[in-house]
Amino acid sequence: MQEPFDIEIGPITYSVFPEEDDMYTIFKDGIEYVKIQKDTEQQWIKLDHETETPTFETDAEVNMIGKEIIIYQAENEA
Repeated sequence: MQEPFDIEIGPITYSVFPEEDDMYTIFKDGIEYVKIQKDTEQQWIKLDHETETPTFETDAEVNMIGKEIIIYQAENEA
């Protein structure tokens, strides 16, 4: 399993904790913020905080976090 890592989007630092099946728990300012799951390279799904079921609403912030996760993983595979 991959180790946790940080990504930055503008002035915000997110801590990313990889889980199984392309799921990630995201912390913002040291507090659990959201769980996300990769749907496609460009589309990420936000999971309900209590049930972890997908919410199929488009969320620009979740998609930006997902994009940065892909970039981080590509840069650190070598």
